[in-house]
Amino acid sequence: MTINNPVIIPRAQHIITRTQISENALKVLNRLKEAGYASLLVGGCVRDLMLGREPKDFDVVTNARPEQIRKLFHNARIIGRRFRLVHVRFGWDIIEVATFRAIPRDITEEPPSTEEETEGEDVEDDSTTDAPDHNIFGSQEEDAVRRDFTVNALYYDIHDFSVIDYADGVPDLKAGILRVIGDPATRYREDPVRMLRAVRFAAKLGFNLEEKTAAPIRDLAPLLATVSPARMFEEVLKLFHGGYALETYELLRHYGLFQYLFPQTEKSLEHEEGGFPVTLVPRALANTDARVSADKPVTPAFLFAALLWEPVREQMGEHIARGMNGHDAMFRAAEHVLREQLRHVTIPKRFSVPMREIWSMQSRLERRAGQQAFRLLEIKRFRAAYDFLLLRAETGEAEQSLADWWTRFQSADENERRVMVAEFAAPGGGGKRRRRRRRSSPAQAPRHE
Repeated sequence: MTINNPVIIPRAQHIITRTQISENALKVLNRLKEAGYASLLVGGCVRDLMLGREPKDFDVVTNARPEQIRKLFHNARIIGRRFRLVHVRFGWDIIEVATFRAIPRDITEEPPSTEEETEGEDVEDDSTTDAPDHNIFGSQEEDAVRRDFTVNALYYDIHDFSVIDYADGVPDLKAGILRVIGDPATRYREDPVRMLRAVRFAAKLGFNLEEKTAAPIRDLAPLLATVSPARMFEEVLKLFHGGYALETYELLRHYGLFQYLFPQTEKSLEHEEGGFPVTLVPRALANTDARVSADKPVTPAFLFAALLWEPVREQMGEHIARGMNGHDAMFRAAEHVLREQLRHVTIPKRFSVPMREIWSMQSRLERRAGQQAFRLLEIKRFRAAYDFLLLRAETGEAEQSLADWWTRFQSADENERRVMVAEFAAPGGGGKRRRRRRRSSPAQAPRHE
């Protein structure tokens, strides 16, 4: 990869002002500058500021080594094994500081870009202890070239407030183009996750993938099978919890990448192009985007439950057709689908357990007689299961009347709830009639202990 002479854009010719930069990021930048080190914002935050957007995070880069950075900040700690970074903590706010990295030499697998691949998360467990040492520090020019996309190779220098562009990123920003730095096929082979990042940024920014950047993706998509399931889990969260999940999903399928994340779901979608999954998955992702936009919490458990529901539903139907009862069929189906999925994307138990509960409660929500409705309402996972039922009703898979009943039941007072349950249990009300029990003979009467 060639290192270009950078284009220096002086303060008067760009739109970034210090008032747009977080107070904590400015503290870090200024302290590094006062200590005599290079001190710059880098990557996504500069890109977003140049686009007039509010950055999610502010990442700093410098020529100071991690140990030197830590000495400057009492609230800092070094993280990572494959590549050491420094997190400077201000309460809940974390400013990530990285040292300029050199272009890798004689290294078969390049580590992730510091910009946005870690996104403020600790990366201490992202590799095995015998992984190669990527702590090779270099110049600012080398650091720019080893970044992934031209629009992410932009720097904001606190010394003179200029923007430094090493890879023609500013023209690409103006044109709405996402372009890989260097040869795309080579960069994707170095790190197949870059293909996911290309799709994610294109969806997030509303950019078009440059022709050469897009061309190798379909052919190289199978390389995603070589990425660890644990890393893929983190990537899936970035893909679908950023507020642009629906657009990302459509691009993933367009470029043949989705099948390497959720192969069972992809297979189900192929089998029923006019059926439920085609509408359920996009609706779930659109709902997730709406919640993110409204600053409401989103959970991976609900996301994965929606993405894997159709394979579970198919498996459950097959078990029931062979004579298995519904409860056991659901258990077996969930077990099989999750086991297969873990080969591609890790799902921690703190999310897979709620997923099972959401799935299993779908059939329980149909049973409302007696005290069952009241008991269901008290279950911790009721709200998520109810939201999932609404989603299924929107697609036509579940009865809309069932969803409406639960919507009304939640807002009703105690007396109205009892009336609703009684009406459901009455003949013609939707509930099953109770079988009349045979009167037991004295010898057969149950013992009450």
